[in-house]
Amino acid sequence: MIEGRTIGTWSVLTVSGELDLATAPGLRERVREMTPDGPLKVALELTGVGFVDSSGLGAIVACLKHVRELEGDLVLVAPDASPVAKLLSLTGLEPSITRVQSVDDLR
Repeated sequence: MIEGRTIGTWSVLTVSGELDLATAPGLRERVREMTPDGPLKVALELTGVGFVDSSGLGAIVACLKHVRELEGDLVLVAPDASPVAKLLSLTGLEPSITRVQSVDDLR
């Protein structure tokens, strides 16, 4: 499930459950549909995600690429112990994608 809200200047998409072959296309589409008034700032809140497969990881990378093409910022909200943080570390993507511990860390 994907829910959207705004926190300050950030468009926050909260993903819960699994980020996999069934849900990844929906995440990519939600990010592509965003039409900000100013610079695009997207936070993917993934604290409620318990599982990410390769298509979920691909969706995160596709969202990052799309936002960067628009000269925007993308941040992942995922605590250190989360499956998302572990996956970023294992795949070597951690230095390429900004990650914060909670939505309170968004600036």
